[in-house]
Amino acid sequence: MSDLIPGIPTMRITPSGSPAAQAGSNGAGGADFGGVLREAVQNAIQTGHDADTQSIKAITQGGNVTEVATALAHAEMTLQTATAVRDRMLQAYQDIMKIQI
Repeated sequence: MSDLIPGIPTMRITPSGSPAAQAGSNGAGGADFGGVLREAVQNAIQTGHDADTQSIKAITQGGNVTEVATALAHAEMTLQTATAVRDRMLQAYQDIMKIQI
């Protein structure tokens, strides 16, 4: 699948009642929520490592300042996105815990 915006992967979401979702629920082509979340966290960590690598390269070998700034901006955006997702997940959990049965 091609990326619409370079560096940001796209994800297709199908309703749980559709045949494609049922086929994916047994592991034959779909990803579960935990797997998608795990991959997103690993990508965020890799983005941070890439920014660190670019920074160290710039300090030790006189690397390109533009590449360093781009890598740091990308890492900052990734961290802000991860923080926003975490906050929304915590808020959803708290809302669910408030529901009386």
